[in-house]
Amino acid sequence: MTLVDLPMIRIQHHIALQYQIGPQGADLILNIHAAQTPHQTVRDEQVQFNQQVDAQMHTDAATGTRFMRLRALPGLLQVQHRATVDVRHTQVSPDQVGEVPVAELPFDTLPYLNPSRYCQSDQFTQLAMTQFGAMPRGHVRVQAITEWVRRQVRFTPNTSTSNTSAIETLRSGRGVCRDFAHLMIAMCRALCIPARFTTGTDWGADPALGPPDFHAYVEVYLNGGWYIFDPSGTAIPMGFIRIGTGRDAADVPFASLYGDARGNAPVIHSQAVADVDAGVGLPWRNPNALSTDMRHPVQKKA
Repeated sequence: MTLVDLPMIRIQHHIALQYQIGPQGADLILNIHAAQTPHQTVRDEQVQFNQQVDAQMHTDAATGTRFMRLRALPGLLQVQHRATVDVRHTQVSPDQVGEVPVAELPFDTLPYLNPSRYCQSDQFTQLAMTQFGAMPRGHVRVQAITEWVRRQVRFTPNTSTSNTSAIETLRSGRGVCRDFAHLMIAMCRALCIPARFTTGTDWGADPALGPPDFHAYVEVYLNGGWYIFDPSGTAIPMGFIRIGTGRDAADVPFASLYGDARGNAPVIHSQAVADVDAGVGLPWRNPNALSTDMRHPVQKKA
């Protein structure tokens, strides 16, 4: 396997959240901070509130996902988050990336083989085997699943809810990025391929699809590490900032509200910054296998 480290990508982003808090106050858990990982560095980070709040941070040791907990006072709560994030990608030729037998998978990937709340992979086994069971195993097969999901589902805002599952998405044929991700994850797990739900921001998305937003994509464990796939195809993967990582959307909502709190849609601005002298480039649509979570490669299996 030939690994190529690509020029660093630098994204500057601004996330603004606004909530109306009831007279008893409310507790919030926010997942809006970019993860700190060996291949993603957070620089110049600032968080501002219009209230006097005691915000507490926690980082999940396994994934680098960062959660912020706070108690909001009655009235208007505004949260402003700004950061510059540097991301390093590793590139591999897709034909060099095979699948890893379950017996050889790292133990921390095993939870991503199981059915989860929105990814009922145990109900997709027959469909997955019919569609992809005879294909060569590896990145090529996972890419075929990605393209199949795009053919089955039309990106249609406001057609699903926070409770929509992979089964419901397949039946309706409509959804947004999280629905595409759940369906792809269910299909991968049905073939014994670990797949996880990852959140970020949708850098590079067509403005015709709506204002910038949080984005859901998929990472699949194959020979060497976790590889990025974007089943909705709405954004540019090299411009993704990893925020949360989990089994499905239930693990990493950008906001969990406890008490009387009503929120508006998030306002997100992001831009890529190039700096040739510092080896920083702009994202592009790269057809190769991409990862920001590589490990020691294992032998490719037939």
